Amino acid sequence: MTSAAPHDEHLDEAARAAFGHDHLLPAQTETVRALLDGRDVLLVSPTGWGKSLTYQLAGLLLEGPTVVVSPLLALQQDQVDALEGSDAGVGAARLSSEETPAQRERVLEAAAAGDVRFLFLAPEQLANDDVRHRLAQLAPVLVAVDEAHCVSVWGHDFRPDYFRLGELLADLGSPRVVAMTATAAAPVREDIVGRLGMREPLTVVTGFARDNLALDVVRVLDADEQRETAVALVTGRASEGESGIVYTRTRPSAERLAGTLQEEGLRAAAYHAGLGRARRAETHRAFMAGELDVVVATSAFGMGIDKPDVRFVVHAQVPESPDTYYQEVGRAGRDGEPATGTLLYRPEDLALGRFCREGSRGRRTWRRCSGRCARSGRDDAR
Repeated sequence: MTSAAPHDEHLDEAARAAFGHDHLLPAQTETVRALLDGRDVLLVSPTGWGKSLTYQLAGLLLEGPTVVVSPLLALQQDQVDALEGSDAGVGAARLSSEETPAQRERVLEAAAAGDVRFLFLAPEQLANDDVRHRLAQLAPVLVAVDEAHCVSVWGHDFRPDYFRLGELLADLGSPRVVAMTATAAAPVREDIVGRLGMREPLTVVTGFARDNLALDVVRVLDADEQRETAVALVTGRASEGESGIVYTRTRPSAERLAGTLQEEGLRAAAYHAGLGRARRAETHRAFMAGELDVVVATSAFGMGIDKPDVRFVVHAQVPESPDTYYQEVGRAGRDGEPATGTLLYRPEDLALGRFCREGSRGRRTWRRCSGRCARSGRDDAR
């Protein structure tokens, strides 16, 4: 096992040879060096910044397997494909419910033989006692936790098996841990560190300004003006051949607005956790393939959306938190080209958020609110 991090120029050389990056960003170098020195790291940086490169490079330079906990199957497969298509020369695979028992067994055997160095799975798979026992036998040297805000009770994508991830990881021995998220306020960071059992971690927080992303807030008077403004914004951009996402607070709002956009002649579809898995998967596939102009969605269409040419994101209502807003607007302009994020605001949109925060501080209300978040995020995990 590597006992000390190489010099920075050697890290750049490794990143160039394996992944085609001319040089690492300073925060990427800081993160990789800390991991190679045996430290845990909490990395907070914007969508598209290159968080995955940090665990990939560290895992490549360490002697032993890396376990990557990632929330969605599509996101896992994207990372597997990226590693397999790189010049890193290491195997990558995933463990999920989409593979047969025989396929999962072959993956675990290949990992035990050293042929698979990066193993991707959702926390729900890690909660399986047999899977966790087999992973412990592999003695992973690094665990990467993607979308780490889901670990926190304050995170907007709360999921039960993410919530207990710390106790699950404890069964794997004492691998170093890198927890990654695009945004996390101070209370969320503290919660992530505590719940994952991270040991005196280095916290790396990068700048969040993105020069290519222009943000705007439009004040509207009522629900009718809000809807009409959203339709006008989206039809204007989509008519120019641009791709975008519209976020709403509720499932009915997503369905109604998607229907209106379809009537305007756009290739639009709704996406929310109340739809069947097959329909959600098809909407995701069609959007990524450029077969849809716009997806109208709740926050369920947040993680795993890695379409580089999203030119606009419209929030048809105020989202539930600043963290949610930043996660969602960050889907725009991942290719570095100009993009916009427009928030349509009326004070009434804040009422639901105030109810969950202030309407009743009792245990029953908190459980009800967190339970809704859990149900909305759980369906695509396995």
